[in-house]
Amino acid sequence: MQLINRPRRLRSSEAIRRMVREHHVRIEDLIYPMFVMFGEQKKLPISSMPGVHNYSLDEYLLALKEVVAAGIPAVLLFGIPEEKDEVGTGAYDHHGIIQEAVRLTKLHYPNLYVITDVCLCEYTDHGHCGVIQEGRVLNDPTLKLLAQTAVSHAEAGADMVAPSDMMDGRVAAIREALDDAGYSHIPIMSYSAKFASAFYGPFREAAGSTPQFGDRRTYQMDPPNGNEAMLETALDIEEGADIIIVKPALAYGDITYRTKEQFGLPIAAYNVSGEYAMVKAAAEKGWIDEKRVVMESLVSMKRAGADLIITYHALDAARWIKEDES
Repeated sequence: MQLINRPRRLRSSEAIRRMVREHHVRIEDLIYPMFVMFGEQKKLPISSMPGVHNYSLDEYLLALKEVVAAGIPAVLLFGIPEEKDEVGTGAYDHHGIIQEAVRLTKLHYPNLYVITDVCLCEYTDHGHCGVIQEGRVLNDPTLKLLAQTAVSHAEAGADMVAPSDMMDGRVAAIREALDDAGYSHIPIMSYSAKFASAFYGPFREAAGSTPQFGDRRTYQMDPPNGNEAMLETALDIEEGADIIIVKPALAYGDITYRTKEQFGLPIAAYNVSGEYAMVKAAAEKGWIDEKRVVMESLVSMKRAGADLIITYHALDAARWIKEDES
């Protein structure tokens, strides 16, 4: 019997495979998360995230040279304050660490797109993402502080703000505050589908944001709930979100797919710290081919519907993409 359809014809060489490839990870798809802190000449390695550091501002500027040289278009900044308190004052301080990092970035690299994480957990002494009263996270009082934080980031020169707290109504509160302050042009990239995941452990080491009591399950979503993610996303879009984040990425490809199919907005998949740490650990053991696993993982996010990828692998991925194109 003669076979008419032979899919292997289009797999016979690298040239034809590249020509008919359905999805691509491009350098311009990548957003690189970075951790900044006060001090000088500090580049502190994060033990659970090999290759990732907490940077003092001078070392942060040196690290940005590599980011810009790699062609990565955007960074997502997380701040480590010198002091913490009950209401996360450092998050919205005019001279807070994020505010100073944004000013410094725009002074030296005005074309680098700067996105700022808007949350209180790195700045509160209890490690929760909002105001606490009698052991409970208060939603509405937290909104005012988040809005104040977002405006302070915009004043410093941030190009985009990314609320990650998961309080009800925070996108609307931030949108209104930005508009009232004259920043209607600043987009919001909302952590709309953010799950109470076990994959966040290394980040909490990096940011010093582990809750001092309880957990975040009363505001982050329960992992089994896909329909709830669609509800959260719909609410955030109604409130003014411009880009939707799905977090984590690898275990939630179905959420990325559903979000893209249902809403059509740009989506950023957050390839989180635990996902990064697992790959790094296995690669160090020689159990996997790091480049192939990373690139296969990233392209899976694009295939699921992500337009952007927030990943700690960004520097390596950008290098590999350039090598493959040369």
